[in-house]
Amino acid sequence: MGGWCLVLRGRGRECERLDGLLDAVRGGESRALVVRGEAGVGKTALLDYVVGRARGFRVSRITGVQSEMELAFAGLHQLCAPMSDRFDRLPGAQQEALRAALGLGSGNAPDAFRVALATLGLLAEVARERPLLCVVDDAQWLDRASMQVLAFTARRLMAESVAIVFASRVTHGVPGGAPAGTEPTGLPELLVGGLPDEDARELLRSVLPGRWDAQVLDRIVAEARGNPLALVELPRGCTPAEFAGGFGLPGGPALTGRIRESYQRRVAHLPLETRRFLLVAAAEPSGEPVLLWRAAERLRIGIEAAAPAVSAGLLDIGELVRFAHPLVRSGVYWSASPESRRGTHRALAAVTDPQADPDRRAWHAAHGALGPDEAVALELEGSAGRARARGGLAAAAAFMAPPLRRVAAPPASPARRTRAPARRLRPVRRHGHARVRAAGGARAAEHR
Repeated sequence: MGGWCLVLRGRGRECERLDGLLDAVRGGESRALVVRGEAGVGKTALLDYVVGRARGFRVSRITGVQSEMELAFAGLHQLCAPMSDRFDRLPGAQQEALRAALGLGSGNAPDAFRVALATLGLLAEVARERPLLCVVDDAQWLDRASMQVLAFTARRLMAESVAIVFASRVTHGVPGGAPAGTEPTGLPELLVGGLPDEDARELLRSVLPGRWDAQVLDRIVAEARGNPLALVELPRGCTPAEFAGGFGLPGGPALTGRIRESYQRRVAHLPLETRRFLLVAAAEPSGEPVLLWRAAERLRIGIEAAAPAVSAGLLDIGELVRFAHPLVRSGVYWSASPESRRGTHRALAAVTDPQADPDRRAWHAAHGALGPDEAVALELEGSAGRARARGGLAAAAAFMAPPLRRVAAPPASPARRTRAPARRLRPVRRHGHARVRAAGGARAAEHR
């Protein structure tokens, strides 16, 4: 198996499945796979494994972002924009549809079928030079339009030397945590469960300092149910006496909540400036380092503030700034005060280019507003119009969903001027309401 499987304790079966997928693609076939499991079970580690084994492949890796679920084709933009130099090899109608979907061209709302065909053709074109591996982490948080296109593409792969591997969360053994239509369906699946007890004990011993009573270790293993992240995180900051005194008794917080609390304890011990920098990173889902450094500079946060978070294993700074786990990001963001969150969003809005990314600027400006703001309301109206043109009614409605709706409340100005934006946006809210409510439910579930 190689060194990777030695690191992934108890995952020999999963590694074999992924190795077989890569071998088939090297042989000229195409494959698709959905890796499913609960939060923290090791799905991202398995994606790291398959990426590390994909020697000779071109690798395109994207991640679903909760805050972008209502933005039509946001996930597809992550995947296809870096391949834009191949767009001109697609048939004219498909090329036009894909450009419109990604916001790279003008025109009417794109035909979803043509966008899907264009994506399939684009991946096949890229794979002509060498095999292509597309990895989609946190697929349950992709926007609906992107998931429909990528699932369509994955179901129609034949012999293009393309592999698409999704990782998607399962809650209590059942796919969930996202609105209907945002899960990859109709594809081969690999269900990832907890580690076997012996492997779980090995992992636990590797992270616990000193010697621990065997009965205490058994209680931790039983509570974690073989979840690797829980095995690593739950013991942090606790003593053997605390575990012996009732760890795992019925009625405690849910596992996901306990892991988040563990991360929050680790964050709380970091310097103030580091926590402020983490909030900037948590508020900006793109993870673009240049944007984050500019916002940090505007907030007078020094570049050295990031180092303690990196040393603590909570943050990784490379081509993108990534949190160790989505629960770190959500814990950092929602544990901050509303005033701190608003100030952070205002700084991010100020450093976001209004020409290159007007929608992201409007989104940050709205989250940073203290109350009704006519200028921001007009930016939101423009963003809703662009989203509607791309075929994203839910995305258009999202720009007027709480808490952004309060920003668009009519300011004190002449009646005719103030009522017009509300009139134009009302149909968007009506058609997109159900989808926005469903996506909001997913966010609420994540924070429980």
